[in-house]
Amino acid sequence: MSAAPQEPGIRKDEGGIQRRPLGRVEVRLSGSGGQGLILAGLVLAEAAGLYDGREVAMVQSYGPEARGGASKAEVIISDAPIDYPLCSRVDLLLALNQEAADEYSHDLAPGAWIILDTDLVANAPTSRAFSLPFTAAARDKLKKPMVANVIALGAISTLTGIVSLKALEKALLARVPAGTETLNKKALTLGAKLGRDLIGKGRPGPVWEFSAADM
Repeated sequence: MSAAPQEPGIRKDEGGIQRRPLGRVEVRLSGSGGQGLILAGLVLAEAAGLYDGREVAMVQSYGPEARGGASKAEVIISDAPIDYPLCSRVDLLLALNQEAADEYSHDLAPGAWIILDTDLVANAPTSRAFSLPFTAAARDKLKKPMVANVIALGAISTLTGIVSLKALEKALLARVPAGTETLNKKALTLGAKLGRDLIGKGRPGPVWEFSAADM
């Protein structure tokens, strides 16, 4: 990088939104069982590792129930070998429900990205959070609430630049069931649009909520 970062881990501003580190980034994708966070973590890790050529490590955990219990995937993406696979200073938190937002926001890095689901997280853990309609967009635009996780990945790619959209698409299509490729590509594209629209609109409030109707 030619320009000095504004603070450790920040690489630049674009459209008033801070981009996360290229050197190393700790990502926590969280929500409940059934929201596809483990799949999202696998796709993110494989996109960064297999197709963007980065070093990656991933760990995952489930609650006591397959559906409805807490679920999270943690992915570390780095340009150097990773000697410890657990997140300790989270640079990006995605929370797809209120429980996840409350439980997993305790160890965020200064200036961390906090990206929430508009419909499912009523109380943001910090005024620096962004709120986007992942579930509403999946339900209203694609008629498939199950692809909210994929929409979230598209938005993360556009907003943060930690993984390329092209790499995400390749990793996603290698993972999803046969016959769902078109749906998942549409979900990824929709998420990328959400991210671009957020950058374009700015951030007028403490916690900016962007509704599916605005798309």
